[in-house]
Amino acid sequence: MNADDRADIIQLLGLYADIADKKEFKELPRLVFTDPLTLDFSSVTGMPPMETPLDAYTEILRGAFAPFVATHHAITGHVVDIDGDRATIHAHVRAEHWLPDELVDGGSNRWLVVGFYDNEAVRTADGWRLDRVKLTATYQENAHLASATLPSE
Repeated sequence: MNADDRADIIQLLGLYADIADKKEFKELPRLVFTDPLTLDFSSVTGMPPMETPLDAYTEILRGAFAPFVATHHAITGHVVDIDGDRATIHAHVRAEHWLPDELVDGGSNRWLVVGFYDNEAVRTADGWRLDRVKLTATYQENAHLASATLPSE
């Protein structure tokens, strides 16, 4: 395995976390993802895996993270396997999301998600990009706070 490729892929996951944590939805998504990409957040959302165009996913991210005053995604313990121009990445994640106090009626304002990412990346002419993202949540606190990110019907 090329150490430069491994370092580039680990940096890619850092940029992935920055999209939400910095609320930077303009440039970072194009540095992180392919277009289209496949997403599997079923362990948190209950929705089946889906393939989506990058622009559509960027707007989903923008809306999903808008209610939070802060988020922090710590992605660690990277296990990277590279086979030519494809890579699999298994990593631990601890993601914390804080809502404004006025949205929680005196309860906790923090939604915690702990689990694993099992992602896939592809080498492109512009560098490594994630083309498949899968989150497996193994533990959550205050999961009901995630509903603040869902569009009201």
